[in-house]
Amino acid sequence: MTGLLTNTAAGPDAARFDALMPPQMAAKAEDIGAAKGAMPLVPLLMLAVLAGAFIAMGSIFLTTVMTGAGELPWGVSRLIGGLSFCLGLILVIVAGAELFTGNNLLIMAFVSGKLSVRPLLRNWGVVYVGNFMGAVATAGVMLLTEQYMLAGGGVGTTALVIAEEKCRLDWMVAFTRGVYCNALVCLAVWLCLSCRTTTDRILAIIFPITAFVATGFEHSIANMYFIPAGLLIKSGAGDEFWRLSVVAPGSLEHLTWRHFALRNLVPVTLGNIVGGAGFVGLVYWVVYQRRP
Repeated sequence: MTGLLTNTAAGPDAARFDALMPPQMAAKAEDIGAAKGAMPLVPLLMLAVLAGAFIAMGSIFLTTVMTGAGELPWGVSRLIGGLSFCLGLILVIVAGAELFTGNNLLIMAFVSGKLSVRPLLRNWGVVYVGNFMGAVATAGVMLLTEQYMLAGGGVGTTALVIAEEKCRLDWMVAFTRGVYCNALVCLAVWLCLSCRTTTDRILAIIFPITAFVATGFEHSIANMYFIPAGLLIKSGAGDEFWRLSVVAPGSLEHLTWRHFALRNLVPVTLGNIVGGAGFVGLVYWVVYQRRP
């Protein structure tokens, strides 16, 4: 529920600058969902790859600014990290891209009958794969840039710590953190449905996204960057990095591709669907669009 949010210039609403109210937002969400379900494959996949790269850019920003933030109070450092990560969804919404977690709101078009199950699953599947491609490709390019060597290897150390911690999560912890993460992400997208200007959208994004990052919730697409970035540094960094880093390779026993897939990506993705489609999309559809 992302790339078409900017397409509001046509129609009677274009002459007014007041925000849309929730019933109008719900109707708009249904129409956007129906349009997204009919998108051709190539542009849908390309926009999904862009969204994965955009979320990765927010993740890179977070990793960089969190380096050395341990000297600050824990809550303050988390706040700074959350604010920096907002870059990702701002790029998705304003520049236009297709993000799996935001597109969980397509459930509103599905339950209203404007979108059948096949195009719904097609959208989610293509966008999820495209997001993965964009995020992992960005992680690979960042390894080539040796950005992880900045701050005397501190940036790479931060990336490794983030990735290891995510792979250590118990399945239910990862799932429930995924639920509340995407409830906040979809609330940010939902708020953007009411907006008329770019400034409105940016302001609507900042607080929900900062909240989910600061509180430690789990975003499947962000983790498609965070964990592969750590894995690539673990396997591809040179001896100079390991001499500088305070993290030893032997302390990263949970940071494996298997743990990434089974202990993080699967439960977080399922939790994201429950939080976004269930806690936000279905609730607002029942409240505003359900016919007795």
